[in-house]
Amino acid sequence: MEGTEIYNLVKEMFTGPVPGFSAELDPCIEVEPVGIREVAAFLKGEDHLAFDALMCLSGVDYGERFGVVYHLFSTAHRHKIVLKVLVGKEDPRLPSLESVWKATAWFEREAFDLYGLIFTGHSDLRRILLPDDWPGHPMRKDYVYPESYHGVPV
Repeated sequence: MEGTEIYNLVKEMFTGPVPGFSAELDPCIEVEPVGIREVAAFLKGEDHLAFDALMCLSGVDYGERFGVVYHLFSTAHRHKIVLKVLVGKEDPRLPSLESVWKATAWFEREAFDLYGLIFTGHSDLRRILLPDDWPGHPMRKDYVYPESYHGVPV
C-alpha cells in the first residue's frame, strides 16, 4: 500500500489529530500528540495495514519545538510509514506507545535521556545511556556540556 493511501485511511478515521502528510523522503504522517496512541493502535490493529514493527523512534530538536519520529513497518504487507509528532519545548510531553509496541519502551527511554522528552504512561521512564545524575539532556541544541563530571574532565 502506498503512503498516500495509508494517510487517507488515517485521515478518514481521525479527522482532528492528523494535520498533514509529506512524501518528500519517506511517506510521513504528522500526528498531534493527543492522538498518537490511537493512530498507532489503528495502524497496528487494522488487518490491511498491520504495522506490527516499530523500526525506530528518534527524538529531534527543531529549534523552537521537539519532534518524535516513528518509523513503522508491516511484515505482512511489506509497506512502511513514518509518523511525526511535534511538541513544545516548554512542556515536551506526549503519550507513550509502549502499550502498542513493547519495544517502544527502550526507544522512549533513550529520547527521554538525550532530549528530555516525557512519555506519559511509560512504565519505567528513566535514563538509559547516561548516569542518573548527569546534568541536562545532551542532544538539545541549547545544551552546554559540563567541564567536569564528579571531578573528571569531560
